[in-house]
Amino acid sequence: MEEKVLIVEGKSDRKRVNHVLAEPVSIICTYGTLSEEKLETLILPIEDKDVYILVDADDSGEKLRKQLKRELPNATHLYTQKEYGQVETTPFEYLAAVLSEYFDVARME
Repeated sequence: MEEKVLIVEGKSDRKRVNHVLAEPVSIICTYGTLSEEKLETLILPIEDKDVYILVDADDSGEKLRKQLKRELPNATHLYTQKEYGQVETTPFEYLAAVLSEYFDVARME
């Protein structure tokens, strides 16, 4: 089975997503936009894996998403709603719904 990799922006995003996931997933934090050097370091080890991208629904998140689309054209892009803005403020139930198409998620009570 292919290893799944989820790219998020920060530690708070990783913590929130981990709360919802019910399977082991490598979660990589970009900490914002990436320099060419950091981008190459990030991408080389994950090029042959199933990559998913979940970033904030704001200007910096969209800039990062465009950058990652160029470098990882086969990645699957997941989205939070603009009304939630950031992954870290997205309700768990909504995150579970978004992630459940590609990942095993915990039941949200």
